[in-house]
Amino acid sequence: MAKVLRQPPMINGVVHSWANLDVRIGGVPVTGITKISYNEEQAMENIYGSGQYPVGRGYGRITPSASITLLREEIEAIRSASPTGRLQDIDPFFIVVSFIPSGGQRIKVDVLHDVQFTDDGLEASEGDTSNSKELTLVLSHIEHKMNL
Repeated sequence: MAKVLRQPPMINGVVHSWANLDVRIGGVPVTGITKISYNEEQAMENIYGSGQYPVGRGYGRITPSASITLLREEIEAIRSASPTGRLQDIDPFFIVVSFIPSGGQRIKVDVLHDVQFTDDGLEASEGDTSNSKELTLVLSHIEHKMNL
């Protein structure tokens, strides 16, 4: 008997893609972006009592992390907001990441709060036709706004 591969159903035939992404730093659209990554991790542990199985679960701190890869021209535009020229000296800001699907579907928005750059620098190689850099971010939390 042939194996049938189960595939998830398409929802209106549209999935989120890079072309549907809108990123804004401090409310300003960022066009020189090639990658953004963010994550939340929460400490969780099973609580044991009588018997061999957990009787509950304890929840601890939530640790957010993020990085962004920007073209050199975008980095220099952002750098102009620094009083010293260092990205790390820019006051905390927010990043809004919106997935704006075509066809009138609802928008999904994530807001990264109290963001700051933790590094700065340059990466360049012979033969490069553009220059980009992945920058690590520190943030307080991520707010998920669904279906606006």
